[in-house]
Amino acid sequence: MGGWLAVTSGPRSLLADPSDGTWIRAASVSRDSIEVDWQLLASLDYRTGEMSEELESVAGQGVKVPGFMVPLEDWAGEVSEFLLVPYVGACVHTPPPPPNQLVYVKMENDQRVPVSFWDPVWIHGILTVEKTTNLYGSVSFKMDGTSITPYEW
Repeated sequence: MGGWLAVTSGPRSLLADPSDGTWIRAASVSRDSIEVDWQLLASLDYRTGEMSEELESVAGQGVKVPGFMVPLEDWAGEVSEFLLVPYVGACVHTPPPPPNQLVYVKMENDQRVPVSFWDPVWIHGILTVEKTTNLYGSVSFKMDGTSITPYEW
């Protein structure tokens, strides 16, 4: 099973413009979960619901997705619900990314996790293709989060 992970020279982006040649092959299966990246998520046509075979194969599976948190609630710097986005500041100071570049995360058992505004994280959990709407607009993916870990560059 393959996929793509984008890297850039800047420390605050996990999604590069593929026209600049910075895409590298990097998706892999770890001991616990399948690594899913933003290009794979973008293979969902959010208007028609059509998706790549690879995305369809990871839907409903245990995965880990890198990204930045946008809290949907705040309780002393901890949240149990948030959006995962591909770049820092998405939805806050800029228009939101398209729905296939937003993941609504709800931590299982209402577990609260520390908010990480500026540093990327890995979110581990079950990914489903499920359209939802929130104050930032439409979202194409839902993730039942089981854990969060720092993203290592």
